[in-house]
Amino acid sequence: MDEHVDLIGEAKRNWDAHGWAESDAMAAATSITRAHQIVLARINEALAPHGLTFSRYEALVLISFTRRGSLPMGKIGERLQVHPTSVTNAIDRLETAGLVRRKPHPTDRRTTLAEITEPGREAVLAATRDLEMIRYGMDDLSDVTTKAVVGSLSDLRRSAGDF
Repeated sequence: MDEHVDLIGEAKRNWDAHGWAESDAMAAATSITRAHQIVLARINEALAPHGLTFSRYEALVLISFTRRGSLPMGKIGERLQVHPTSVTNAIDRLETAGLVRRKPHPTDRRTTLAEITEPGREAVLAATRDLEMIRYGMDDLSDVTTKAVVGSLSDLRRSAGDF
């Protein structure tokens, strides 16, 4: 395959040639999906030396931002907008690595807290420095374009109930 061919552009041309509707929307959706793959691969590559994936990094950062350095497992899922099973898996891995520990909630026996450890705090800082170096996988985009991407996707996120 010629490396200079825009495969998504080619798909759009085929959509149009076949008279299919919404070729621009298809191209946008496919572009977002491909961009997600590219950015996530870059992020995970930068996080790998820290023993983290993006989902684990997100959970660790979220916990590190709290006043007490701990957060109920359910709150982690709500704030990261992920299924409880994903939270459990991420916290299991972070706990195995010594970056968080589970502890009972002091006033609600039904709730388990995930608490960041000192090595977890160190990992957050080191991983964040590495992600900043690659601009969170967006290093090919200018600041203006990066802001435009965020703005462009806000309506889609809003309609999905993100905010």
